[in-house]
Amino acid sequence: MSDVTDTPPGPVQQDLDSIAALLDAVVPAKQVDRNLLVATWNLKAFGGLTPKWQADDGDSPKRDFHALRLIAEVVSRFDVVAIQELQGDLTAVRALLRVLGDDWGLIATDVTRGDPGNNERLGFVFDRRRLRPSGLAAELVVPTDESAISEGAFDRQFARTPYAVSFQAGADEFILVTLHVLYGSSASSRLPELRAISDWLAGWARSDRAWNQNLIALGDFNMDRSGDALYDAFVSTGLQVPADLMGVPRSIFDTGRFYDQIAWFMQSASASAPPALTMRYLSGGYVDFPAAVYPRATRQTLQWRVSDHYPLWTEFSQRR
Repeated sequence: MSDVTDTPPGPVQQDLDSIAALLDAVVPAKQVDRNLLVATWNLKAFGGLTPKWQADDGDSPKRDFHALRLIAEVVSRFDVVAIQELQGDLTAVRALLRVLGDDWGLIATDVTRGDPGNNERLGFVFDRRRLRPSGLAAELVVPTDESAISEGAFDRQFARTPYAVSFQAGADEFILVTLHVLYGSSASSRLPELRAISDWLAGWARSDRAWNQNLIALGDFNMDRSGDALYDAFVSTGLQVPADLMGVPRSIFDTGRFYDQIAWFMQSASASAPPALTMRYLSGGYVDFPAAVYPRATRQTLQWRVSDHYPLWTEFSQRR
């Protein structure tokens, strides 16, 4: 019986060579004590896995060994990847870790129950040669009387609880906070969660009793576009998206959507602004995987094999 770690068939290897060439061209190489590569990827319904190299028409899910190896090649280029839509079924992510090897680890939440939670987890896959968890793993729960949350911002808990994990990379410690905002029935239904996460992170960054004030928010925030009410709510307390990511597409179907983000507090002249991230930003971008793999597949097919979202990435300096 075939295994996902076996030598891949010829057509799969061709796709692997193609995606590797694309990654070589668009993602900076990992450099010891020089840089840190942080990414986020909504991997659509990342749960089950069909245990063969090519899923047939009657197979479910359509994600197979071929697709999993492509996902692993992308993930391997980064130091830590926040994953959204990680499902209750851990078959695919466990296979991903087997392909990546023993140097890679996973930290994930339990599933979020109830219809809004969609049986999803949030998680981080990370390269233990480059960074390690530094002690904090927390799901963000907002007290109903939380003074740091602006009035009217929030009337319930997050549908999918944001997940924060601290990491140490060399001399740098930082906290990644990932979230998959509930899409809801309308754009206005997303406003409370976006306001709440923005308020909560600003309060955390200002607290001198917080675990660490170096915060990076990343994930699928389900914003439609820059400059709309949703985006304005997200950046209302000082979070900023780097210019490199402002114009890149998020969805393989619609270049106008602004769903996925990586953002942090930057230097500000305002005395009331939250403390800025201490790591120096270098560059950022996305991985246009449909341009490199499955040359005959439609995007409708591709979303179930790989994803309907592009990976977003950022590079930070570790030079002193």
